[in-house]
Amino acid sequence: MTSDFMKVVEFLQTGIREGRFPGAQYLVGQDGKVVAEGALGLAVVEPEKIAATADTIYDLASLTKPLITCMLAVRLAERGALDLKAPLGDYLTEFSRPEGDKGRITLTQLLTHTSGLAAWRPLYLEAASADDVPAVIARMPLECSEGYQVKVIYSDLNYILLGYVIERVTGKRLDHVTRAEIIKPLDLTRTMFSPPLHMKRETAATEWGQAYEGGEAYEAALHNQITGPLKSDCPPRPVWRTDLIWGEVHDGNAYYLGGIAGHAGLFSTAREVFRLANQFLPGSDLLRAESLSLFTTNFTRGQCDARSLGWMLAETAGCSSGTRLPPSAFGHTGFTGTSVWIDPALRRVFVLLTNRIHPAVTDTNMKKVRQQFHSLAVEALDHM
Repeated sequence: MTSDFMKVVEFLQTGIREGRFPGAQYLVGQDGKVVAEGALGLAVVEPEKIAATADTIYDLASLTKPLITCMLAVRLAERGALDLKAPLGDYLTEFSRPEGDKGRITLTQLLTHTSGLAAWRPLYLEAASADDVPAVIARMPLECSEGYQVKVIYSDLNYILLGYVIERVTGKRLDHVTRAEIIKPLDLTRTMFSPPLHMKRETAATEWGQAYEGGEAYEAALHNQITGPLKSDCPPRPVWRTDLIWGEVHDGNAYYLGGIAGHAGLFSTAREVFRLANQFLPGSDLLRAESLSLFTTNFTRGQCDARSLGWMLAETAGCSSGTRLPPSAFGHTGFTGTSVWIDPALRRVFVLLTNRIHPAVTDTNMKKVRQQFHSLAVEALDHM
């Protein structure tokens, strides 16, 4: 490892010492090859200490959105099974005759977070079952609908619905589609939804219980945003899981959906995230060359967030890419402390996986850590 990449390691070690995250995997690649990678710190702090290794499997949280759901949607569109410009009601009957402007929502708007749907709702408090989730979302008012102006609202609900679209079009569960369409073709062995129990100790732990999300759900119920059974019966503080969340998805909605959802639920390693990220670059084994421009095209010009299909673009002011990646770079982050950024011009990939919410959520902002990681990694690559 060069001295420049040692700066990356030292920076991450400092983050561990300062308590920003207990451990991390990092990987920097170029032209489809790994240039530098490593694992530092602990994957589990409590109830025992387990070191992070290159094989530790992390809860990727929202990296599920671009790496799986977006990729599957584009693959299905390439075959003609999906029309990304079509209204959502063509695929989900719950949206065929919805209230207001929701009937105009297209799959592209879901993929670019311009549907107008709310950022988040505790669906596990509103839906009677997983099958009821699309209908519950269809009943929700849009956050922005006046004249149906394009506005970026980053929303889990968009990708939850896309997961249902994929399942209904294929007639298969999302995890089964993922295995057939992505995991098996790429020969991935440590990428999955819902890791089996015998792999628990190979995964990085996250939060004790759902204290953070429970508070968010309580606020939603308190302010009458919930339309389900808890609207008139708000509990003092809803908490569903009290044990350590370890080897199962942290996100509450994904957990309610059996650990398999379009917005969260994927587990993987930095090495296999790198493999997945390379599918969005020329030479992809899974996507056609003509589809790749969808990930670098800004669909939201004039908005605060520059969004391509599935990704945030680095031209977004102040985003987690930092200042050393070009405006055409695209990436995504995950609440658990994960991120991946891709520079298509230089064919570079930057992966940082942490479990910064273990054993508790103490700081919800990893932006500065990610920005500095990218700056140091770019500097190291440029000096090679």
